[in-house]
Amino acid sequence: MSVNKTEKTMIGVEGHITIWDPDSGEVLTRRRNAVNFENMSVALANLLANEAGITGSHHIGTMRFGNAGTTIDGLGAITYKATNTTLSSGILYNQTFSKVVDEAVSGSADNSVEVSHTSTNLYSDVIVTCTLDYAEPVGQDVTDTATNMDGTYVFDELALYSANDDLLTHVIFHPVQKSANRKIQVIYTLRLRTSYSDV
Repeated sequence: MSVNKTEKTMIGVEGHITIWDPDSGEVLTRRRNAVNFENMSVALANLLANEAGITGSHHIGTMRFGNAGTTIDGLGAITYKATNTTLSSGILYNQTFSKVVDEAVSGSADNSVEVSHTSTNLYSDVIVTCTLDYAEPVGQDVTDTATNMDGTYVFDELALYSANDDLLTHVIFHPVQKSANRKIQVIYTLRLRTSYSDV
Protein backbone atom coordinates (compact mmCIF):
# COMPACT_ATOMS: atom_id res chain seq x y z
CA MET A 1 0.00 0.00 0.00
CA SER A 2 1.44 3.41 -0.97
CA VAL A 3 1.27 6.40 1.31
CA ASN A 4 0.86 9.87 -0.14
CA LYS A 5 3.34 12.32 1.33
CA THR A 6 3.68 16.04 0.96
CA GLU A 7 6.99 17.78 0.85
CA LYS A 8 7.49 20.55 3.38
CA THR A 9 10.06 23.17 2.41
CA MET A 10 11.80 25.15 5.11
CA ILE A 11 13.72 28.38 4.57
CA GLY A 12 16.17 29.75 7.11
CA VAL A 13 18.08 33.02 7.21
CA GLU A 14 21.19 33.47 9.34
CA GLY A 15 24.04 35.89 9.15
CA HIS A 16 27.11 37.48 10.63
CA ILE A 17 29.17 40.63 10.32
CA THR A 18 32.88 41.31 10.19
CA ILE A 19 34.01 44.89 10.76
CA TRP A 20 37.62 45.46 9.79
CA ASP A 21 40.15 48.02 8.62
CA PRO A 22 40.92 46.98 5.01
CA ASP A 23 44.18 48.98 5.00
CA SER A 24 45.74 47.53 8.16
CA GLY A 25 43.91 44.18 8.11
CA GLU A 26 42.83 44.63 11.74
CA VAL A 27 39.52 42.92 12.54
CA LEU A 28 37.54 45.14 14.90
CA THR A 29 34.60 42.84 15.59
CA ARG A 30 32.80 39.70 14.46
CA ARG A 31 29.22 39.06 15.46
CA ARG A 32 26.12 37.09 14.50
CA ASN A 33 22.98 38.97 13.55
CA ALA A 34 19.31 38.83 14.45
CA VAL A 35 16.68 38.70 11.70
CA ASN A 36 13.34 40.49 11.65
CA PHE A 37 11.53 37.42 10.34
CA GLU A 38 8.26 39.20 9.53
CA ASN A 39 9.95 41.88 7.42
CA MET A 40 12.29 39.32 5.85
CA SER A 41 9.39 37.06 4.86
CA VAL A 42 7.56 40.02 3.30
CA ALA A 43 10.70 41.06 1.42
CA LEU A 44 11.42 37.55 0.09
CA ALA A 45 7.83 36.98 -1.01
CA ASN A 46 7.68 40.34 -2.79
CA LEU A 47 11.06 39.78 -4.45
CA LEU A 48 9.87 36.41 -5.77
CA ALA A 49 6.68 38.02 -7.03
CA ASN A 50 8.61 40.99 -8.50
CA GLU A 51 6.38 43.39 -6.56
CA ALA A 52 7.40 46.90 -5.57
CA GLY A 53 6.89 48.28 -2.09
CA ILE A 54 5.01 51.37 -0.96
CA THR A 55 8.03 53.68 -1.09
CA GLY A 56 10.56 51.58 -3.00
CA SER A 57 11.61 48.00 -3.52
CA HIS A 58 12.17 45.12 -1.10
CA HIS A 59 15.83 44.55 -1.98
CA ILE A 60 18.57 45.55 0.49
CA GLY A 61 19.09 49.28 0.09
CA THR A 62 21.04 50.68 3.03
CA MET A 63 23.19 49.74 5.98
CA ARG A 64 22.44 51.95 8.96
CA PHE A 65 24.61 52.56 12.01
CA GLY A 66 23.74 53.62 15.54
CA ASN A 67 25.27 54.24 18.93
CA ALA A 68 22.74 53.11 21.54
CA GLY A 69 22.92 49.32 21.42
CA THR A 70 25.03 49.07 24.58
CA THR A 71 25.40 50.76 27.95
CA ILE A 72 28.71 51.07 29.78
CA ASP A 73 28.82 51.49 33.54
CA GLY A 74 31.41 53.41 35.57
CA LEU A 75 33.64 50.33 35.82
CA GLY A 76 33.63 49.79 32.06
CA ALA A 77 31.29 46.77 32.05
CA ILE A 78 29.23 46.61 28.86
CA THR A 79 25.58 45.58 28.77
CA TYR A 80 24.18 44.63 25.36
CA LYS A 81 20.56 45.55 24.62
CA ALA A 82 18.17 43.16 22.88
CA THR A 83 17.85 43.48 19.12
CA ASN A 84 14.75 45.22 17.74
CA THR A 85 13.59 42.37 15.52
CA THR A 86 10.34 41.18 17.09
CA LEU A 87 8.05 43.82 15.52
CA SER A 88 7.78 44.85 11.87
CA SER A 89 8.19 48.46 13.07
CA GLY A 90 11.60 47.72 14.64
CA ILE A 91 14.32 50.35 14.19
CA LEU A 92 17.81 51.07 15.48
CA TYR A 93 17.94 52.43 19.02
CA ASN A 94 19.68 55.59 17.82
CA GLN A 95 20.60 55.83 14.15
CA THR A 96 23.50 58.21 13.51
CA PHE A 97 24.64 57.29 9.99
CA SER A 98 23.35 55.55 6.89
CA LYS A 99 25.10 54.33 3.74
CA VAL A 100 23.58 53.15 0.45
CA VAL A 101 24.75 49.63 -0.41
CA ASP A 102 22.70 49.16 -3.58
CA GLU A 103 25.48 49.18 -6.19
CA ALA A 104 23.08 50.51 -8.83
CA VAL A 105 22.81 53.65 -6.70
CA SER A 106 26.23 53.77 -5.00
CA GLY A 107 28.14 53.02 -8.21
CA SER A 108 30.87 51.28 -6.20
CA ALA A 109 31.81 47.67 -5.46
CA ASP A 110 32.93 48.95 -2.03
CA ASN A 111 29.24 49.54 -1.24
CA SER A 112 27.38 46.68 -2.82
CA VAL A 113 25.17 43.60 -2.46
CA GLU A 114 26.25 40.41 -4.23
CA VAL A 115 24.99 36.82 -4.34
CA SER A 116 27.31 33.83 -3.97
CA HIS A 117 26.14 30.30 -4.74
CA THR A 118 27.93 27.03 -5.44
CA SER A 119 26.06 24.43 -7.47
CA THR A 120 24.43 21.61 -5.43
CA ASN A 121 24.55 23.60 -2.16
CA LEU A 122 21.20 24.11 -0.48
CA TYR A 123 22.14 27.65 0.50
CA SER A 124 23.10 30.91 -1.13
CA ASP A 125 24.88 33.85 0.47
CA VAL A 126 23.96 37.49 0.12
CA ILE A 127 27.15 39.44 0.79
CA VAL A 128 26.70 43.10 1.68
CA THR A 129 29.81 45.28 1.66
CA CYS A 130 29.72 48.73 3.24
CA THR A 131 32.84 50.91 3.35
CA LEU A 132 33.26 54.04 5.45
CA ASP A 133 36.24 55.87 3.99
CA TYR A 134 38.57 58.19 5.85
CA ALA A 135 36.49 61.32 5.25
CA GLU A 136 33.16 59.89 6.39
CA PRO A 137 31.04 60.45 8.32
CA VAL A 138 31.36 64.22 8.33
CA GLY A 139 31.92 65.43 11.89
CA GLN A 140 33.80 62.35 13.12
CA ASP A 141 36.73 62.61 15.54
CA VAL A 142 40.15 63.12 13.97
CA THR A 143 41.67 60.10 15.73
CA ASP A 144 40.41 57.05 17.57
CA THR A 145 40.74 58.16 21.18
CA ALA A 146 39.50 54.89 22.73
CA THR A 147 38.22 57.03 25.60
CA ASN A 148 35.09 58.74 24.27
CA MET A 149 32.67 55.82 24.09
CA ASP A 150 29.65 58.14 23.86
CA GLY A 151 30.56 59.78 20.56
CA THR A 152 28.07 60.06 17.72
CA TYR A 153 30.19 57.78 15.55
CA VAL A 154 31.12 55.20 18.14
CA PHE A 155 28.96 52.51 16.58
CA ASP A 156 27.56 49.58 18.57
CA GLU A 157 24.59 48.63 16.40
CA LEU A 158 23.88 48.31 12.72
CA ALA A 159 21.07 47.07 10.53
CA LEU A 160 20.22 46.21 6.98
CA TYR A 161 17.17 48.03 5.64
CA SER A 162 15.20 47.34 2.50
CA ALA A 163 14.80 50.09 -0.09
CA ASN A 164 11.20 50.08 1.18
CA ASP A 165 12.58 51.32 4.53
CA ASP A 166 11.93 48.12 6.52
CA LEU A 167 14.47 46.83 9.07
CA LEU A 168 15.53 43.35 7.93
CA THR A 169 18.31 42.56 10.42
CA HIS A 170 19.83 44.09 13.56
CA VAL A 171 23.20 43.49 15.20
CA ILE A 172 24.43 44.75 18.57
CA PHE A 173 28.21 44.61 19.14
CA HIS A 174 31.14 45.94 21.16
CA PRO A 175 31.51 49.67 20.39
CA VAL A 176 33.73 50.57 17.41
CA GLN A 177 34.82 54.17 16.93
CA LYS A 178 34.91 55.50 13.38
CA SER A 179 37.46 58.28 13.14
CA ALA A 180 39.26 60.07 10.31
CA ASN A 181 42.52 58.17 10.86
CA ARG A 182 41.09 54.87 9.62
CA LYS A 183 38.81 53.35 7.05
CA ILE A 184 36.40 50.65 8.17
CA GLN A 185 34.53 48.12 6.13
CA VAL A 186 31.60 45.92 7.11
CA ILE A 187 31.22 42.56 5.41
CA TYR A 188 27.71 41.38 6.22
CA THR A 189 26.86 37.86 5.06
CA LEU A 190 23.29 36.58 5.05
CA ARG A 191 22.94 32.86 4.37
CA LEU A 192 19.60 31.73 2.94
CA ARG A 193 19.27 28.01 3.47
CA THR A 194 16.56 25.69 2.21
CA SER A 195 15.74 22.16 3.30
CA TYR A 196 12.81 19.85 3.10
CA SER A 197 11.15 17.04 4.92
CA ASP A 198 8.47 14.52 4.04
CA VAL A 199 5.33 15.03 6.06
